[in-house]
Amino acid sequence: MASEELASKLQRRLQWEEGDRGLQPAPGAAPDPEPQPQSQPPAWAPTARADAELSAQLNRRLDINEGAARPRRCKVFHPYSEFPEFSRRLIKDLESMFKLYDAGRDGFIDLMELKLMMEKLGAPQTHLGLKSMIKEVDEDFDGKLSFREFLLIFHKAAAGELQEDSGLMALAKLSEIDVALEGVKGAKDFFEAKVQALSCASKFEAELKAEQDERKREEEKRKVRQAAFQELKAAFSA
Repeated sequence: MASEELASKLQRRLQWEEGDRGLQPAPGAAPDPEPQPQSQPPAWAPTARADAELSAQLNRRLDINEGAARPRRCKVFHPYSEFPEFSRRLIKDLESMFKLYDAGRDGFIDLMELKLMMEKLGAPQTHLGLKSMIKEVDEDFDGKLSFREFLLIFHKAAAGELQEDSGLMALAKLSEIDVALEGVKGAKDFFEAKVQALSCASKFEAELKAEQDERKREEEKRKVRQAAFQELKAAFSA
């Protein structure tokens, strides 16, 4: 019974396909009341999807070229692992500087905030110059600087990837942090300090351990103060 039902379905399917090709069903074949919908997508579906994906990529590339592309979601940014040549203290100091000029407190430095930064650093730029500065490190094409892109400026400067007379090089040079205070081996020059940090493989671990030791010392001091307070409290209660 099952085999006869399967044979009947196969025959109807064959007749339906022949009908699509403009052929007549075989004489004596049972008429097919209604063709059943296909469980699989038509053969042209993968091609259509590929065309749609290609079209979307081309449209995004056009938007990027015209400056109208919407930023895509990025992975979580870990500055210490992505910029191992920078010490932890240096990254924190650069983060403080970034937040100082992030007047909107939105996690970005836009064109007007960059304009104010360059003016305060003593290297004012034209409107086109500011746009060019952002474009050089603007990885997500959103027209503003994230903290990662801000660090990328100093990375490129240290690697010699910036033009000597460019706005970004002026920003990197004029915003140098006193490395003698921030603790990168007491170097006098900002870029020399970063080269020295590269040659010190365990520097990150050493700084992390120093921070942990400092927290332990603070915790011990807190416990001593708490114990002294309890003793004083017990003396008054007696």
